[in-house]
Amino acid sequence: MSAPEPGSGAVPGLFSWPTRVYWEDTDAGGLVYHAQYVAFMERARSEWVRALGYGQDGLRREHGLLFVVAGMQIGFLAPARLDDELQVTVQLVRCRRASLVFAQRAMRGAQRLVEAEVKVAAVDAQHLRPCPIPPALHAQLQAQEAPQPDALQAASRTR
Repeated sequence: MSAPEPGSGAVPGLFSWPTRVYWEDTDAGGLVYHAQYVAFMERARSEWVRALGYGQDGLRREHGLLFVVAGMQIGFLAPARLDDELQVTVQLVRCRRASLVFAQRAMRGAQRLVEAEVKVAAVDAQHLRPCPIPPALHAQLQAQEAPQPDALQAASRTR
């Protein structure tokens, strides 16, 4: 199953990546181990970047840039189980000069299982120090930013 292009679908800017829960993803009780959701979200963000025309290695080679997770807030709402089909969503909510903030969810059908806000920093691939996102790439990323109501935009600028 292929993932939709960023920005497609019913919700503007929402990207969805399908996955299934395998034995290796679960604990002894057959529930998804909490840390595995972080891996699911990482894969979904990697596929989001790939759908924009870049693999992670392409960003490094073409722009000398890596994106690294700088912070994450995560809420566990309900468990996923062995063999569940999940959709892991990615929505870019803030694009700054040297960082991105994503809203991500793991869903089973219409049921929300996990929600997270993930802050990703741009770093120079050679020195691993923070750096600005190159202008052309930054413009492409900004075009993927999800529309926000005016009140949310004002609040996000103060954070």
